[in-house]
Amino acid sequence: MKAIRFAGAGQPLNLETVPDPEPGPGWVVVDIEAAGLCHSDLHIMSGMDLGDLTVKSPVTLGHEGAGVISAIGDGVTDFAVGDRVGIALVTHPVEAARFAPGVGHDGAFAERELAHVSTLVRIPDDVTFAEAAVATDSVATAYHAVRAAGSVRRGSTVGIIGLGGLGLNGVRIAHLLGATVYGVDINPAAHGPALEAGATACFRDAGQLAARQPDVIVDFAGVDTTVASAVQSVRPGGTVVLVGLGAPVASIPVASLVMRNVRLVGSLGASKDELGEVYDLIASGALKPAVQEVPFTELPAAMDRLARGEVRGRLYTRPRADQRVEVGAV
Repeated sequence: MKAIRFAGAGQPLNLETVPDPEPGPGWVVVDIEAAGLCHSDLHIMSGMDLGDLTVKSPVTLGHEGAGVISAIGDGVTDFAVGDRVGIALVTHPVEAARFAPGVGHDGAFAERELAHVSTLVRIPDDVTFAEAAVATDSVATAYHAVRAAGSVRRGSTVGIIGLGGLGLNGVRIAHLLGATVYGVDINPAAHGPALEAGATACFRDAGQLAARQPDVIVDFAGVDTTVASAVQSVRPGGTVVLVGLGAPVASIPVASLVMRNVRLVGSLGASKDELGEVYDLIASGALKPAVQEVPFTELPAAMDRLARGEVRGRLYTRPRADQRVEVGAV
């Protein structure tokens, strides 16, 4: 089968032919119909220190995958061949991250992927493969950051920093929860989509949030200036949720953090149940991820576009695009 392989830090991605996977006990084979492209893939490719997360190398990248089960291993009883599934990037509880696709084992940038049964979530009929794939990280991560880590609820005032794929989802989710939402992005072209997603107003500078006294600020950029501005701009007693990995180190204004009793929380991924809730929101029409397809053979070039900041919304690819796809599923 065809796969996009990563050999190690600083090395280019390569299209290779690799053996078809065989499922062991508790595992299934998923024919990948859509795979999302993520900044986290770029972090892996650059060799960024990901803390306790150990990246296998060489590896097939891609941790946002969705498709159809084509084979099952011994002991798998809750799923069957032919089921449409998303492969959850389970990080809550954190111990479940050992099954993270595209990190600890080969991921979704391939025609087929091995997935542990504990990570599988059925895709509702009204959710496309593309939506299901990007939801596993881009949407579910934003959902967890806003709803669980930030405890956003009706009446909250929320600032969302970074209006890329995750940030736009964060804006929409906070709006659906009944919050007043303000967006921040240095690129004014991102402001229109954020306003359409439910933001009340958008700014280019995170410091402009201070006048709005947000209860919660979710930083999807994660660079030195945004982290510092978030801590200084959130209301006293408020919460800053840090999701973005834009810089390996950021300076925190300690006096503002302590004297203003600010809560700083790191947020990674989501739980399997949260992905199911996200699928239900998409199926209902309340949430509509912005997706754009790129040809599988052009995936390395698309990752370069992502690195240059030229992408709004979420890119995805179809590794099996030249093969028969389930009618109406994409």
